[in-house]
Amino acid sequence: MRMASHPRRIARALLSVSDKAGLIDFAMALAGYGVELVSTGGTAKALKDAGLRVIDVSELTGSPEMMDGRVKTLHPKVHGGLLAIRSNKEHAAAMQAQGIKPIDLLVVNLYPFEGTVAKGAGYDDCVENIDIGGPAMIRAAAKNHADVAVVVEPTDYAKVLEELAAHSGMTTLELRQKLAAKAYARTAAYDAAISNWFADQLNDDAPDYRAFGGKLIQPLRYGENPHQSAAFYRAGGERFGVASARQLQGKELSYNNINDTDAAYECIAEFDPNRTAACVIVKHANPCGVAEGASLVDAYKKALACDSTSAFGGIVALNRKLDAEAAKAITEIFTEVIIAPDADEEAIKIVAAKKNLRLLLAGGLPDPRASGLTVKSVAGGLLVQSRDNAVVDEMQLNTVTKRAPTEAELADMRFAFRVAKHVKSNTIIYAKALATVGIGAGQMSRVDSARIAARKAEDAAKELKLAAPMTKGSVVASDAFFPFADGLLVAIEAGATAVIQPGGSMRDNEVIEAADKHGIAMVFTGTRHFRH
Repeated sequence: MRMASHPRRIARALLSVSDKAGLIDFAMALAGYGVELVSTGGTAKALKDAGLRVIDVSELTGSPEMMDGRVKTLHPKVHGGLLAIRSNKEHAAAMQAQGIKPIDLLVVNLYPFEGTVAKGAGYDDCVENIDIGGPAMIRAAAKNHADVAVVVEPTDYAKVLEELAAHSGMTTLELRQKLAAKAYARTAAYDAAISNWFADQLNDDAPDYRAFGGKLIQPLRYGENPHQSAAFYRAGGERFGVASARQLQGKELSYNNINDTDAAYECIAEFDPNRTAACVIVKHANPCGVAEGASLVDAYKKALACDSTSAFGGIVALNRKLDAEAAKAITEIFTEVIIAPDADEEAIKIVAAKKNLRLLLAGGLPDPRASGLTVKSVAGGLLVQSRDNAVVDEMQLNTVTKRAPTEAELADMRFAFRVAKHVKSNTIIYAKALATVGIGAGQMSRVDSARIAARKAEDAAKELKLAAPMTKGSVVASDAFFPFADGLLVAIEAGATAVIQPGGSMRDNEVIEAADKHGIAMVFTGTRHFRH
């Protein structure tokens, strides 16, 4: 294994960047150590405009830039300078014979392909923003990290300068190894973005190879449990949510906080803020209370009434800007996270009194209709699927019973089916007056989910000192069909008057007959919302 451990002096650096943040200061610092600067195109112009002496890459190679800049660094005098092993006599002889000078530092950040796609640019623009020379140079420099340092983003400029100051203009092997590892991860994530974009353009749901990459948001203290390591990455396209959110205050988010907050915010996105105020309370990735209301505080109080016990230490998601009235109500009990598109100044001050409470402002709501991919790991593989972007407002509701639902029942049915989409299967949702009144989640049988949801409603009634559970006169949503009539009969016994479900069971007729026998209304959506 050839791995010399002593520091390497930087005598020559090649800089070619699309993101010019911090470039001038960094280049000036390099020049202060006597580093010769080589550059290309816009980067060279920026450096020259700042008064720095720069050798243009075409001067180095003896070849002009060609084909609108597509061919400029793909040259032996560039790649030879990056790949040559300094201690190898044959390499040294080849460099001398070909007039190749070593390049000790490569500074490249890639054409903004991901950003171009995120802006909705056309096919040709996206293709033109696929970098070729950049990844080739990065990979070459990273391979030869025993002799060459490679920097792929401005945030690492300071690390390089710290080393140059500490080691008289030289870099250590330890830093070069870390930079090389990051360089390969960056080009891998870049290629992943390109390949997934191509698959999308070709409507290819199952390409022969799938790659996914992400940018570190933060390392986490631990994973689901303290003995597990974890980190949080931003990946894929632009989607408002926990990955885009700005944390105003509170403790660092944990793995479970992030997972639960994502579940809450994806659910709240089902409720159009222009139509209604809405609140979702999540515990262990399942909603434990969801409601619409005339205001955020009204929606929060209705959601809390569903299961105030589970809401303790939960995640609260809102579909509108957090206001003072809602902030006061939410902070009356222990809450881990509040996430909303925005917050007003008075609400921020109220939440600030709870120093451990995290307040996240996502900047907007994700589109529940948007396409995209979800990924789940299994032993030795990945399960990849398109996002469940079906929304109940666009479904054809088919009444299958003798009695049709009333307008009020229909409104509650649509509400309940929105929520069912975001609850772990098997799912049963009781809803009344646009609020959940009983939630059964994640059970092995649908009848058990129906029983648990009814029992939760009974517990809530006792706590609220109600004469009867709020399931009396409610509607029921099921994320998948009732395989037997037993689950439906539990819901009827709990007081439900109408049911919304996908349909499709071999025993649909038996379930419909049971509904007709008890005079309740039932509609089929034709769309299932399994969530495992």
